[in-house]
Amino acid sequence: MQYGLIGERLGHSYSRRIHEQLAGYAYELRSVAREEIDAFLTARDFQGLNVTIPYKRTVIPYCDELSPAARKIGSVNTLVLRNGRLFGDNTDYAGFLYLAGRTGISFAGKKVLVCGSGGTSLTARTAARDSGAREVVVLSRGGEENYQNAPLRHADAEILVNTTPLGMFPNLGGKAVSLSDFPQLEGVLDVVYNPLRTALILEARERGIRCAGGLAMLVAQAKYSAEQFAGHPIPDGRIDEIERGLRRELSNLVLIGMPGSGKTTLGRACAGALGREFVDADALIVQRAGRPIPEIFAQQGEAGFRQLESECLASLALRTGLVIATGGGAVLRRENVAALRANGTLIRLLRPLGELPVEGRPLSQGSPLEKLAKEREPFYATACDHAVENQGSIETVRDRILEAWNEVLSHERSEH
Repeated sequence: MQYGLIGERLGHSYSRRIHEQLAGYAYELRSVAREEIDAFLTARDFQGLNVTIPYKRTVIPYCDELSPAARKIGSVNTLVLRNGRLFGDNTDYAGFLYLAGRTGISFAGKKVLVCGSGGTSLTARTAARDSGAREVVVLSRGGEENYQNAPLRHADAEILVNTTPLGMFPNLGGKAVSLSDFPQLEGVLDVVYNPLRTALILEARERGIRCAGGLAMLVAQAKYSAEQFAGHPIPDGRIDEIERGLRRELSNLVLIGMPGSGKTTLGRACAGALGREFVDADALIVQRAGRPIPEIFAQQGEAGFRQLESECLASLALRTGLVIATGGGAVLRRENVAALRANGTLIRLLRPLGELPVEGRPLSQGSPLEKLAKEREPFYATACDHAVENQGSIETVRDRILEAWNEVLSHERSEH
């Protein structure tokens, strides 16, 4: 191959689409087993490569020349063959600094905690020190500085960077530390880009801490690599353009609201307009359970139904590019909302109570709608990213939803 990415497991990489947009060359994803890496690198049957886990340090002895950044960090993510000589660089360094700068996070004079001790950790801590950090502390599972004693020893930390795979697809929800233990934090960066928002980033957003996941870093380091592969500069504006397109392509549009508020009908309409797959969470529950929802309630009670619902939503949260209609009570469990937010934007549909149908809806029939609506109001208000009135034609409301969805995505980027 001429250009591509090597690593041990590359199943969910976005690198091909990024590079092909950046420079137009063919870009391959090549999984290389550990026992094959020596023969692959010795053959040098390529022009330019990106390198990911676990080979960022493995490739160094095969290089004839290293960039100052790669030499200083001790990690290489970019290989370029030039006149028969193999040049190794670390564009993660520039990509990480781009992410921090775009997010408005400055390391100058700050105490920085870096979770993880692998190759990306080397990059992050070097970048932080080079940017004037007052102190950089590396946390790991064991050793003197670890996740357990960090709250006692480093509660004064001002910036936290996650370079571990905790919270990465498919194990959403994981995180090395709780941000509540670090009351002086003013910035959080997570190099994980799948999902779009890790549990760490969601917690930072809830606490009003300036934060960003790793998608912009991924695109930025690819741009700096692509310049070396293609042999010409690429405008920095392409980073923002490609990241914006990727975020829109990957983000799920999730509809929440009272039973009968129109989530299914409008979800189908939105999916049709976007050319996306539509999933009705209640229909998925019925399919998996093999019986209708009233029967599930009758046999297993509300608690049994809610457990089935949580399992279905957790599976949907792993996917991207969907339009999802949730059940009316999906927001009652905090874990459901967190799962849906990992890759989704939650739009609430508002409809007058007098217009909500109750037939076939166990909870709507079992208690006055006014009481149900009042009980659920704080859950809807907390969960939604935007609210849309379901008043007017399907096409009119559909367009309002899509406008709100795009507005949330744009705002999420600009608030960085």
